Amino acid sequence: MKSILFLCVANSARSQMAEGLARQLLGPNIRIQSAGSQPAELNPLSVDAMAEIGIDISDQYAKSVDTIDPDSVDTVVTLCAEEVCPVFPRKVHRLHWPIPDPAAAQGDEAHEDRLDRFRQARNQISERIKSLEPARNK
Repeated sequence: MKSILFLCVANSARSQMAEGLARQLLGPNIRIQSAGSQPAELNPLSVDAMAEIGIDISDQYAKSVDTIDPDSVDTVVTLCAEEVCPVFPRKVHRLHWPIPDPAAAQGDEAHEDRLDRFRQARNQISERIKSLEPARNK
């Protein structure tokens, strides 16, 4: 594995956290990117949840999957659970990690409850990325 692209719809929460986590956990020898089919702004709760574990993603920004060079990717990880995942138009190794969107509206939730959903998504993504670690030497 030389390059991973994390995909979700908005590229504002799950895939952004995955990008930051993968850079931290997998090191500099693997190219890490994220994108979405309908990019939106980076969700501030993603930044907060990552800052809690010492990872700064505040300089990251949402990107369209259409802007990703297909030749720069050999593994695509989709993170959609309840929505339709973006399609990456190239033959690559594909993984699907259905993580619920922590940014999905939940009514009049307290800030801490909303942040807790981002923590849960962050932790699920982190565990899955850790399972990829042996692959980085292949």
